Amino acid sequence: MVEQSVRIVHSFVGFEAMIQAERPNPAPRFRRLRRAELPIDTIELARYLIGKTLVHDVPRGRLAGRIVETEAYPTGDPAGHAFTGHSRANHSLFLQRGHAYVRFTYGVHWLMNVSSEIPGTGAGVLIRALEPLDGVAWMEENRGTDVLRDLARGPGRVAAAMGIDERFDGVDLCSRKTALWLGAAVRPVGVIGVTTRIGIARAAHRKLRFYEKGNAFVSGPARLRT
Repeated sequence: MVEQSVRIVHSFVGFEAMIQAERPNPAPRFRRLRRAELPIDTIELARYLIGKTLVHDVPRGRLAGRIVETEAYPTGDPAGHAFTGHSRANHSLFLQRGHAYVRFTYGVHWLMNVSSEIPGTGAGVLIRALEPLDGVAWMEENRGTDVLRDLARGPGRVAAAMGIDERFDGVDLCSRKTALWLGAAVRPVGVIGVTTRIGIARAAHRKLRFYEKGNAFVSGPARLRT
């Protein structure tokens, strides 16, 4: 009788362990970044954002990704959208640091940027790649693919996966009232690599691209990911 009871207990414990193993990991908790935490300098901001999170709260839940690749477009950069001066199209780049600048390029993609510097100075940081953290199924819907590695690997894919378009241009990413926002890191960042920028013609030689080394979600050729 005792042996039978022991077997039943062991069976129950094993069943519980199996159930626990099948349960998905709980969604990570994110803390909104305060503007005071963001470096003012564009290049410093581009480095700082590696490992932080981009979050989009939607009616059915939350989309979130860990920022693993950025590109800096500092003041006076001929490759930057602010180079030609302040206009209606690039107004968000001249806002206080921590605002979204969303631009349609090549007639195909929306690109997600974060404004930098002080108000009235046009500069920003392009978000080039995310490591999906939350809302992966919805990202797959948005992108039309279930290949996890490719959901947000590249700036056009970032905006598509996260459901970001012109509606979010100028949004304050540090506000507690906005659906699109920047969050703190959910785990320590790895070694940060620095290379020349990708996919531009002007000032392409400048080492203003930052990424987490060895992360599979970073875009670009292998030699620029290791």
